[in-house]
Amino acid sequence: MNILFVHQNFPGQFKHLAPKLVSLGHNVIAMPVIAAAEKQWQGVSLHPYQNSRSSSKNIHPWVVDIETKTIRADDCYRAALRLRKEGFIPDVMVAHPGWGESLFLKEVWPNTKLGIYCEFFYHSKGADVGADPEFPPRDDEACRLALKNINNLLHFELADAGISPTQWQASTFPKRFRKHISVIHDGIDTEILCPDSDVLLTVDTHKERNIKITKKDEVITFVNRNLEPYRGYHIFMRALPKLLEQRPNARVLIVGGDGVSYGAEPDSDQTWKNIFIQEVKGQIKDSDWNRVHFLGNIKYERFITLLQVSSVHVYLTYPFVLSWSLLEAMSVGCAIVASNTKPLHEAISHDETGRLVDFFDIDGICKEVCNLLDDENTRSRLGKSAREFAIKNYDLKSICLPKQVDWVLSLAE
Repeated sequence: MNILFVHQNFPGQFKHLAPKLVSLGHNVIAMPVIAAAEKQWQGVSLHPYQNSRSSSKNIHPWVVDIETKTIRADDCYRAALRLRKEGFIPDVMVAHPGWGESLFLKEVWPNTKLGIYCEFFYHSKGADVGADPEFPPRDDEACRLALKNINNLLHFELADAGISPTQWQASTFPKRFRKHISVIHDGIDTEILCPDSDVLLTVDTHKERNIKITKKDEVITFVNRNLEPYRGYHIFMRALPKLLEQRPNARVLIVGGDGVSYGAEPDSDQTWKNIFIQEVKGQIKDSDWNRVHFLGNIKYERFITLLQVSSVHVYLTYPFVLSWSLLEAMSVGCAIVASNTKPLHEAISHDETGRLVDFFDIDGICKEVCNLLDDENTRSRLGKSAREFAIKNYDLKSICLPKQVDWVLSLAE
């Protein structure tokens, strides 16, 4: 069977699914926007293309998003025409529609089934927008989001089925399309993401190098793709002064970049990371601040080691897309303190697979972290339950990948 994947940053969410389909004997082609040096990736034939132009100057700000997606869809459409001219006709197309590329694929292959990755449908109320009173939405936010959802709405008319990683994310989509969405997570490799009692992590500070950290140490971990309010970075930083004061032997390991993945850029020229460092640093003694380690963006192997060495892992988020890192921390067997927001409720049951605290409750977060650091038996119990839950519900090889493959093959039927 011929299968086409369309994803701006392929493989993205399809990094396990596409190679698996190759291993099952299917002819798999991918169309990423970024040019690749190789013509193949794990058996997937790559046909990259370039964006032909950027957005127009002085265009109405509400329609910048749909214009950008139209430009990308146009370029993808013309690349698809070249593929068709070469004789390629897919039996199934699987696309992440978030950047618009797949909008016109049905014009090229009208009889091919299209499945789309349903990550998130935007709402002006009841989800991420307006969730944090510290960062209220703009007066025109509802208007902007209505137009931003045009891409989603157009895809509903084209797609034959959808796939969403969590029940909550699927629930954000309108009811008329929700019935076409299968909830199947991307999958967590629980064999690689496993506990390791002999783990060793080495970190540096501006004063010391090669500080060795093991499971015997008291370690608090916090991970974001980028350090920003959407993932509760500001809340975690405000908990630091009390945490460091109450835990004189703890080290705090913070992973994340300086940019913005979600939400707005800061009004100033500073990064969110530095804004909240400056807010709390004056409340923290220099000797305590030396126990806070900003590791930036790290390689995946080092990320696993960081989770394995963690005593308590803190995960906070607005009502938004659930991070892989939470489920990865569960798979490793971390004792987790998480925000009591809707996306978490599928994975964290309070005092069973972790501890839930109100997103804004800085004292409550500090208290739960300290309680767990004082109670090795409870940490062990929560971590074991979290890992068992991850294996049962999110294991890549035994649960998620077989369901993903079945979903793709069912499209052809």
